[in-house]
Amino acid sequence: MSDVPSTPLERGVRIATTGMSIGARYAADHLSRVVTGRRDEQGRADLHRRNAERAFSEFAKLRGTALKLAQTLSLDNALLPEEVAEVMSRAQYKVPPISRALVRAILKRELGADPETVFARFEPDAVAAASIGQVHRAWLHDGTAVAVKVQYPNVRKTIESDMAIAKVFMNRLMDRKKADDYASEVTDRLLEETDYHSEGRNLRMFRARFHGDRFTTPDYLPDYSTGTVLTMTWLDGLHLDSFLAANPSQAEKDHVGQLFWDFFHQQIDFGFTVYADAHPGNFLITPDGRLGILDFGCIKTSPPDFFNAYIRLFDVHMAGEPSGLKQVYLALGMMDGSESPEDQAFFEFCQAFGNLFLSPYREDVFDFGRPGFSEDVARYAREATRFTEPRGSRHFIYVTRLHVGLYRILMQLGARVRTPGSREILAAYLKTIDAA
Repeated sequence: MSDVPSTPLERGVRIATTGMSIGARYAADHLSRVVTGRRDEQGRADLHRRNAERAFSEFAKLRGTALKLAQTLSLDNALLPEEVAEVMSRAQYKVPPISRALVRAILKRELGADPETVFARFEPDAVAAASIGQVHRAWLHDGTAVAVKVQYPNVRKTIESDMAIAKVFMNRLMDRKKADDYASEVTDRLLEETDYHSEGRNLRMFRARFHGDRFTTPDYLPDYSTGTVLTMTWLDGLHLDSFLAANPSQAEKDHVGQLFWDFFHQQIDFGFTVYADAHPGNFLITPDGRLGILDFGCIKTSPPDFFNAYIRLFDVHMAGEPSGLKQVYLALGMMDGSESPEDQAFFEFCQAFGNLFLSPYREDVFDFGRPGFSEDVARYAREATRFTEPRGSRHFIYVTRLHVGLYRILMQLGARVRTPGSREILAAYLKTIDAA
């Protein structure tokens, strides 16, 4: 009994059929434009939206790896038509839930009794559904309100087959060794995300550091949890879209933006470990003005050499020394040291993009809503596609996901953030590296 297609054949056929259908629509539109000479931009936008709706519908049925891709696409809209990113953003909040009967069956199998027995009260309708699991509200017998995350059946089994399909496309973009490295990194993180015991440990680790007067996290309840059911205390608050829909003042947006900014930087000295899933659906703004962090499945611990070199990028970009930049780029695998024209072009591109990306640190207060900033970031992201293949260590995938996700959220807020504290954190951490 499952609502999620799980065999490699069934999932592969669905993905291929969707791809062919979307490709045929774009081909027909292109042919019509060539024949008629029309330039119907609204029609093109509508086509983007219809195709994205079709793709999202299939991703939502497949869940797991496929829906994680939809989340990623929604974050990186610099490379996508705006209409596509808008549709894919639903993967952060609105995925059709699995059936009530299936939820009951999973909970009875995992917790040893019907949910009405385990909990004093259990709401059968999910309050949120995402790529790997859905969340139900419940109450313990002592009255504690809790969130019960129920993993979709067979999701873990689909990861390897889905990644095998993804590697077919990756092999067209990069050499096989690089594709293997990147695919291995994604597979490792997805396997961790489907282990709710691991997520529970992550939750406790972050709660010890970030539960206080500015940040809050749920409390992990292992007696009501298994490898595929995760129970934690309930957090009240607004997701970012609901917060912005309430038309907050600039001061309120600045306050929330500062919380996001500080949450990112307070992870720098945290055992080379970062919260690597910075999409808006994973955060709440609580009624008392704290930043609530919800999902702890995707946590990335990097090798120390990589992490320290990544932080060193701040220092060398701020100093503006080309020789220092090249040394760090080589250490991170961003350059091959060949001094070829392409290698030099990539260096110049990274130098310019890095300087733009680090421009907030050059001012005491930076306005992420300032005219032109988001457009410049998007332009550089598009320009990155002109290089023949991705570069850099596999560990970039999730570390930069946090950094880029942070900027997307701050630009969406239009927040003004104070940066001196973050510069002090970075300088102190770099001093410890130099002293080691």
